[in-house]
Amino acid sequence: MRELFGDMGGSGSSLKKIRALLFALFFLSGFAGLLYQVVWLRMAYASFGIITPVLSVVISVFMLGLAAGSVIGGRIIERITRRSRLSPIFFYALAECCIGAGAFLVPMLFRMGSAALLSTGEMASVGYLLCSSFVMAASILPWCVFMGFTFPFMMSFVKALDKTAKTGFSFLYLANVIGAMAGTIIAAFVLVELFGLRKTWTVAAYVNFIIAAISVAIGFIYPYLKTHSTEDQCEIGESRSTDTTVSARQSLGLLLTTGFTSMSLEVIWIRAFTPAFGTTIYTFATILAVYLLATSAGSFLYRQHLKSCRVYDTSKLIALTGISVFLPIAFGDWRLSFLDVAFQQMVLFSIMPFCALLGYMTPKLIDLYSEGRPARAGYAYSINIIGSIAGPILASYVFLQYFGIKLSMLAMAAPFVLFFISYLLKSSCRAAMPKWAAPVIGILLIVSAFISYDLEMYFHKDGNLVLRDYAATSVASGKGLDKKLYINGISITGLNSPVTKHMAHLPMMLSDMAASEYSTKASSLVICFGMGTTYRSMLSWNVHTTAVELLPSVKAAFPYFFDDAHSVMENPNGRIVIDDGRRFLNRTAQKFDIITIDPPPPVEAAGSSLLYSEDFYAVIKSRLKEGGVLQQWLFLMSDHKTQQAIVRSIVNSFPYVRAFGIEDGWGVHFIASMSPIKTPTLEQIEANMPESAKKDITEWSENKDFRQAAKKILAYEIPVQTLLNQDKNILINDDRPYNEYYFIRRYRELSLAALHKLLKITIDVLDKVKG
Repeated sequence: MRELFGDMGGSGSSLKKIRALLFALFFLSGFAGLLYQVVWLRMAYASFGIITPVLSVVISVFMLGLAAGSVIGGRIIERITRRSRLSPIFFYALAECCIGAGAFLVPMLFRMGSAALLSTGEMASVGYLLCSSFVMAASILPWCVFMGFTFPFMMSFVKALDKTAKTGFSFLYLANVIGAMAGTIIAAFVLVELFGLRKTWTVAAYVNFIIAAISVAIGFIYPYLKTHSTEDQCEIGESRSTDTTVSARQSLGLLLTTGFTSMSLEVIWIRAFTPAFGTTIYTFATILAVYLLATSAGSFLYRQHLKSCRVYDTSKLIALTGISVFLPIAFGDWRLSFLDVAFQQMVLFSIMPFCALLGYMTPKLIDLYSEGRPARAGYAYSINIIGSIAGPILASYVFLQYFGIKLSMLAMAAPFVLFFISYLLKSSCRAAMPKWAAPVIGILLIVSAFISYDLEMYFHKDGNLVLRDYAATSVASGKGLDKKLYINGISITGLNSPVTKHMAHLPMMLSDMAASEYSTKASSLVICFGMGTTYRSMLSWNVHTTAVELLPSVKAAFPYFFDDAHSVMENPNGRIVIDDGRRFLNRTAQKFDIITIDPPPPVEAAGSSLLYSEDFYAVIKSRLKEGGVLQQWLFLMSDHKTQQAIVRSIVNSFPYVRAFGIEDGWGVHFIASMSPIKTPTLEQIEANMPESAKKDITEWSENKDFRQAAKKILAYEIPVQTLLNQDKNILINDDRPYNEYYFIRRYRELSLAALHKLLKITIDVLDKVKG
């Protein structure tokens, strides 16, 4: 390494080399940090439930650790280096080592914490939300604080390299954001699919250890660093004297605002545009990657402007930000969604200008405030992060829940409009602002407020019911048997098919219970309430029934779909619990004769593998009575390997599995048990079936003969072996969410299909030429 960089007291070329290495180290640090965020969020979902508060808490705690680490690290780094007479890079290496060690501790802490919380009540309860937030914070906050240490520690080393450098923060910020973007893309599109979650966070830990080892090597080779002149002739000290449009206090106010609005808008954009992209893991990854790409582009432009001495005044940036913040509202008009791919592209491009401007403005303001001093940079960065902490929490619990998508985005735009007006009133700032900015902002404000339609406005018609809660927007629409349920714009289920009724009737018909046992000791569990059809049908058998639903708004929509919903909800045999299905199973001591699951579509939906995994089936087995039966619904799809993975997980978990198709052939009911599953005769079914169940099974049919209805349900049995792949490694567990991560294998299959088609065309052409 000494040969690579030469004497640190030598020429500027050696300084450029060491700065390039430091840039690479901070790139890797940002890369590892995003891997942790992706994996920790996934583990939190498995441990504490797939609910929006979990997302908000993980992101907020992540940001809180960065803020605390930035402030504390900035205050202590000068003192500890002076007392120890060690280079700051040694302490940076120590922080990276601690982060890597934390990667192996977080999974254990999550498991211990989730087990301790099983007695705290329903997921929607205040007690559970507070206690789970504390557990998540205690599990990941220490390692996030060490992540926060890395900025001031490395800044101190950069300052030691060059005493006159005043833009060390923006230098590291750019590297970190680019690394974070790479981490987002590679984790979502490559690592998890190929290696699973455990190996992904192991990769991140080894990246931290490699960074630490290289940093220690640098520290040993260059323990004492001399002062160097900077390569940038126009540093922040010079630009500060010309940018009179912002004071130190205003810089902090702007940093707080940009942190708050950027993270709030990230949550709002995901809610607003998920229907355009789908509910897969790649939607979140794509929006986050575009966000980080634009941010890094803005930071790169700022660094380039520094070198050419033409950094934008803050007043000009405010004007441009005031324009760009309205673009996602104007171009995200849901009436344009029929454009499909073009609409997706419009949405992604509309969020990029705002993100790029924040990527330019954030490091510029911190450079202005800090002038290269780690303590001041840490403080300024912490102010920005405090805004980032509050943003997603208030977006989820206040803005989206009470104001909806469009008003929430307008609320995030309001501070920038107010900043623009305040700057416009100052004669010293007005000259630096584009003259066309005011009319453009005015036009975009009118279009956004009075013309553009968001998703909720699009559905708010024809008597549709639109309900919001902290986790989602639920829409009940349609008339008669054409009624449908939408969650965040995605069609979840409808009344036009009796499939959801059969999810109750099929397992009940195949159970060994006698009719006399139903009301006395039989019990059933319905996971995923949906429209309430399965819950309602299960109660028609007079069994004690518990339904578990994640979203309060879905339960509230029940009366829209059924006229007798209120009497069903008052049935003493039934209860509806707002909770995550998996967490409910873990915390209840009750055992059930029947458990039915209808996971939300599509099969690839983010988080859905937690309802298809072998780990989940292990929990279910512990909550089934002897002879108990599981009913699992599977929507058949073109990706045969995914459906084979789901079937393999069921077969690996239960010794007895049967599969029943439906008349239209688009789905399968799997019936699984630890005991043999017998097929009763129609006479036995008739003897066991209550009159209310006979009436329910034919409710939507013209033919009211329940015997024919029962016979039809049992008529389409499929040999399970025909649905299996011979490769026993194709399965789903908590570490390998096979159904959610599919980019590489589908790309490979498409590439092979295209190659096969190309070869066929080539052969046909050659045959014609020969002929």
